[in-house]
Amino acid sequence: MTKIFQSLLYTIIAGFVFLILIIAVVDPGLELTHAWGTFFMRWLHVLSAIMWVGLLWYFNFVQIPSMPKIPDEQKPAITKVIAPEALFWFRYAALATVITGLLVATMNGYIMGALTLSAPFLAIGIGMWIALIMAFNVWFIIWPNQQKALGMVEVSAEDKAHAGKIALLTSRANTVLSIPMLYMMVAQSHGGL
Repeated sequence: MTKIFQSLLYTIIAGFVFLILIIAVVDPGLELTHAWGTFFMRWLHVLSAIMWVGLLWYFNFVQIPSMPKIPDEQKPAITKVIAPEALFWFRYAALATVITGLLVATMNGYIMGALTLSAPFLAIGIGMWIALIMAFNVWFIIWPNQQKALGMVEVSAEDKAHAGKIALLTSRANTVLSIPMLYMMVAQSHGGL
């Protein structure tokens, strides 16, 4: 049992096995219909979004505020090891969230209504547009600037500092955007608007 928890891969596999066992017990006659497929895609969307927003909030609530408290000789552990790894998962969680979200909207037949902000899909449409802006920020502003700020791309000390500031401000903008985005996503199906 300990081996499962010592490996992230084994831990994830164990989570899926546990899920399958629960489904087998609770719903032994499960049929893989279109309705189940759209549900499953929504579940993948939520799973991806938790990873994305969770890492966004980790950066803004934990890592960034903690950096000034870390002695200079220990900062490379963050900037050379932890931050690049977290940024990898952050970027791809954003991508997975967008792709699965667009698939959910397509599978449920409201993609055009949402993207054009038409009734009755206004709330989900606003949430989708905010999420698309956030994903753009991740891939085309935060990531390129973080590469410079973390020394993954060589630039002058001045450019490195400027890139760090741009990445921070854009990450903070995404934190602001995440609050109404999450509200709109939930509001659509739970009557919040």
